[in-house]
Amino acid sequence: MRQGRSEQFLTYRVDADGRTRAPDDLIVEEPMSIQLDGAEVSTTMRTPGHDFELAAGFLHAEGLLGDATIQTVRYCATGSAVTTEFNVVTVETGGQAPVPTPRLQITNSSCGLCGSQTLEELTSRLEPLEADRFPIEHLLAAPDKVRGLQTLFESTGSVHAAAEILPDGDIGVVREDIGRHNAVDKVVGRLLLDGKLPAGDRALYVSGRASFEMVQKAWAGGFSAVVAVSAPSALAVDTARAANLMLAGFARGGSMNIYSPLELG
Repeated sequence: MRQGRSEQFLTYRVDADGRTRAPDDLIVEEPMSIQLDGAEVSTTMRTPGHDFELAAGFLHAEGLLGDATIQTVRYCATGSAVTTEFNVVTVETGGQAPVPTPRLQITNSSCGLCGSQTLEELTSRLEPLEADRFPIEHLLAAPDKVRGLQTLFESTGSVHAAAEILPDGDIGVVREDIGRHNAVDKVVGRLLLDGKLPAGDRALYVSGRASFEMVQKAWAGGFSAVVAVSAPSALAVDTARAANLMLAGFARGGSMNIYSPLELG
């Protein structure tokens, strides 16, 4: 599988000293079609790399796998991966997953729910979590720990990160993508393929805001907490409280706001 990558472009850098020519690394963005048992489900704009995880995590968060187990994941089941430029991924369950309803449009890098089912459908199948409260000190420490692992961000400055925070506060799986929803799907997908879901003893870190979508994906993955560098939305907070999911925002400089649960105990 290809790793996330950047391409170098020649630019003009303008500053107080004038104008100079300089190279600049830019993140690659390409479409990827996701198929379930041969039926196309969605096309998303993503940073190439960890594509199998992205497909698996997306299908899991959307509830499209049902109770089925993933048997294989591969590039383009109907032809050559090279012919499709590694931009078609097929997840196969041997026909055990429900027949999917395809999305009608491309999901861009900032819109993970575009063309998706209703918000109620995404959460109504999920039960409130029973996980223990995640240690606050581990959530506070996560941003600084993950920051040093964001290699694509270091070279391009234009990608989001998601990460698995382990029970002892160490960082597990880290994934980067131009779309924050894709980064989360890649983390969830890796854990799903490794048989590590639900993630009730772990937390999910996101480098941007905590939207409804981030909370819903964490809920579907069974995480006990979500910690974000930026603010949550009102709907994200309502959803976290309904899920009994710990939600923290503005995690930076050794402080953060905890929005859910209402009582820390």
